[in-house]
Amino acid sequence: MRIPLKIAAHDLMRYFIFSDVHANLEAFHAVLSAVAQESIDRTIFLGDIVGYGSRPNEVVDLLKEVNPDIMLRGNHDKVVAGIEDGSDFNPEARISAMWARRQIRLDNKKYLRRMPKGPIALGERIEASHGSPDDEDFYILSDWDAHGVLHRSQSWIVLFGHTHIPTIYSMEPRIVNTYPADDDFCYLLSRQKCYLINPGSVGQPRDLNPKASFALLDTEAHTIQIKRVDYDIRVAQDGIRNAGLPEWHADRLAIGR
Repeated sequence: MRIPLKIAAHDLMRYFIFSDVHANLEAFHAVLSAVAQESIDRTIFLGDIVGYGSRPNEVVDLLKEVNPDIMLRGNHDKVVAGIEDGSDFNPEARISAMWARRQIRLDNKKYLRRMPKGPIALGERIEASHGSPDDEDFYILSDWDAHGVLHRSQSWIVLFGHTHIPTIYSMEPRIVNTYPADDDFCYLLSRQKCYLINPGSVGQPRDLNPKASFALLDTEAHTIQIKRVDYDIRVAQDGIRNAGLPEWHADRLAIGR
């Protein structure tokens, strides 16, 4: 039986949570502009700042300015940094990763190499991972996947990225999967349940909504907001095409898949 976690007063705050920017500078700027209107205490980045898109140096430079309180590496970050060779990528993803590895400045490559491996715990209540807390490269795509994570976790909330699909899994006690119903979706969290939450992708959404996605977690109000914002998709597409990267990486931005 899961024991409800107590929340200390000093832990009550608002978190900006984002993931999977994938070298899409236009989407990253749009999300940061939207978040600038919010009251935020801490920032959490769940990995994959590079890959697919055409602006690897610019997005890493911007991430340095954001300076997240918690930051994790993603699988594309590892390949672009030279930690892994990308042999498990599909051919088009590997083309883009190898191109980014050639483009990335040495200081930014070192920055990517220093990004920590997940999971990272934020106290005893929240933990963050790129894929799964058990495997940073694992895709949580089903109720069965979510059940395994939540069954083993002692956290109130597990944050994850990697799939590019915003979703909220809850264990109550069976798994319930909630997808955002609109572009400003607010979900009330219970202290009596545990959750697995994906904020979606900033730079390459895959839930058939092309708008950039991010989340705001309020541990005092017990809410998670998953928000979507427009950005100049055409400029991002032109950058990919002009760089000679795979056409699909440009096409998919307009359809969100």
